[in-house]
Amino acid sequence: MDRITIDADRRPGGPYTFGAALLGHILPRTAPDLVAAHDIEIRVVAPGLTASVPRRRRSLADRLPREQRILIPGARRTLRIANGLAELVAGHLERTGPMTVVVDNLAQADPTDAELVGVLRRRVAGLDLVEGCSRPVTAPFSVDYDRFRDEGFHHAMAEAGLAAIDGLDHAADPERWWMLLHRTTAALEAIEREEEARDLYEQARRVATEPRHRATVACSLAMLNVRHHDPARRDTGQALAWINEAITITSLLPDRRERAFHLGFDLNGRALVEVRQGRTETALGLVEEAIDLAERDLDPDEHPIHRLVLRANRGQLYAMLGRHDEALAEYAAVIAADPGYPDYYLDRGNLLHKLGRLAEALADYESAMRVSPPFPEPYYNRAEIRFALGDHTGARADLDYALELDPEFAPAYVNRAGLHAAAGQYGAARADVECGLRLTPREPFLMCVLGQVELAEGRTGEARAAFDTALALEPTLAPAWAGRAEVAFDKGDYRAAVADLTRALTAEDSPELRFNRALALRKWGRPAEARADLVRAAELAPGDADITRALAELA
Repeated sequence: MDRITIDADRRPGGPYTFGAALLGHILPRTAPDLVAAHDIEIRVVAPGLTASVPRRRRSLADRLPREQRILIPGARRTLRIANGLAELVAGHLERTGPMTVVVDNLAQADPTDAELVGVLRRRVAGLDLVEGCSRPVTAPFSVDYDRFRDEGFHHAMAEAGLAAIDGLDHAADPERWWMLLHRTTAALEAIEREEEARDLYEQARRVATEPRHRATVACSLAMLNVRHHDPARRDTGQALAWINEAITITSLLPDRRERAFHLGFDLNGRALVEVRQGRTETALGLVEEAIDLAERDLDPDEHPIHRLVLRANRGQLYAMLGRHDEALAEYAAVIAADPGYPDYYLDRGNLLHKLGRLAEALADYESAMRVSPPFPEPYYNRAEIRFALGDHTGARADLDYALELDPEFAPAYVNRAGLHAAAGQYGAARADVECGLRLTPREPFLMCVLGQVELAEGRTGEARAAFDTALALEPTLAPAWAGRAEVAFDKGDYRAAVADLTRALTAEDSPELRFNRALALRKWGRPAEARADLVRAAELAPGDADITRALAELA
């Protein structure tokens, strides 16, 4: 059995010290098809090894100078990288046999490596990870701010940036100070340390004299207020005040190109605030103003990602306003310009799914899977389409995989619990409900599935309580009204069953609900109304044998 020892201490190598060493050991013996399938992950984790790795997938940002790469990877991107590496290692070990890795200094690892070790332990059966010794490392801390920012290594950027700012006088090197300020605050916000970011912004306001710096800080404070990870800490009123200050300043910048870029950025930020305040039409006008600025005042090949972000946002706003054809045209344009960026496929796929164009939505979700390291959203979305098409086995497989990629992806527990309940697998359904509720305690759909499980297992009191809780959280949840109706029907309270099914039908008209209300109406002694429900059910589900039989009985 292959056995190696790797020192995971982050100080000499920074993020992915462990990951790079692991790749350095296995990559020379890894099959070319596996290497090609995980080119993005290898480039991110071990840039020193990429000379031998063909670049199979790339986005527009890979071909641009750094100052035009305005999109910073989100905090969860490293989980995509870890999952891709896990699949690379698993595929390698399936061909070469099991392996033992002793990990020294794991407590000193960068969060990227700590996350990677956790994913490897969870997902790679042929890999035995053993925690080794802890010993001091005398090497200095490795700092590469560009890599931290470009790859989304937010914990490293926050740690290094805070230390550097603390030891740097703004007057001694203003440009470096501002670079560190912007990168460090962005990293702090990404890892949900917004109050530390806010303190830095206040420090920046005390030294900022140039208009562009004051405007950028004002815009950043606006976005912090509108995007805070804790909804209770969001303040759209404060956000509006700050973004208006930013717009006032950037509108007066004398340089045409600098003004077009910064003002367009601020108008886009104001649009987000307007959306959060329910003013979608106003938001659309702001985004269109920003697009016009870019087209008029920027050079034709300047800031292409900025332009794509604005057009993608316009597509989202069109979709929100029901202007679906225009939204699809925007998504088509941004995908054509940057076919290696997965998020645009998700946005278009979701709209196509909403429009009932399932084959096209499926193709977009699978494109997102193809161009990115693995992440749960496209599989979760594909599961919904597979379920709608009657492929429950495929839907279950996609939900299983989504949760394998991210056991904290709460929406997948909701849908998988529902699949388990529909299949009569009530123990599995209950387990998924419990996992989901630990992550989202106020999720009405999970409470509804819990009610279905309790009802199936004969605990009618607990079932009624679960349905009541679901309805308190979401009063229009038709399955919860239907579940309450079933509880009432089983108790012989047909009047209450009819009342609950009527509430369900106000939210969703379906043949099942009509058929069930007809049964309750018959039991209650109201055959004419029961027949009317069955006639409507037959219109919704022509040829259904149960409906036809029930109509014949009433005749």
